[in-house]
Amino acid sequence: TLRLVAGSHKWEKMVLPVRWLNDANFYPGEGDYLPVPDPDNDPSMKVLEWEMEPGDAILFDFRTAHGARGNLTSARRRALSLRWVGDDAYYVERPGRTSPPYPGHDMTPGQKLREDWFPVIYRS
Repeated sequence: TLRLVAGSHKWEKMVLPVRWLNDANFYPGEGDYLPVPDPDNDPSMKVLEWEMEPGDAILFDFRTAHGARGNLTSARRRALSLRWVGDDAYYVERPGRTSPPYPGHDMTPGQKLREDWFPVIYRS
């Protein structure tokens, strides 16, 4: 199931991402981020959860604290993760590597995203 913490995209700080395999912090600078919450043991958090089937899709704000329950089957879990941004998106330098990594993009902080790397799908 996909799990989202309702309203977490509006928190003052983003949640510090962790690596799936070992729970290591994705970025240095822990003070700049909130620790990963435990919504199952915090009654103030509302968890939204959906069982997903092959072919299902969901779209949410990347700042939303999200995750999934562990895969308890012998089948491999496959997922496709896309990052959709508005035409006002610009490049921001953050510590650590990006997910997915974009080596050699040659962008500078504050620059609009390169359309040859981030194609425009729709213009209004």
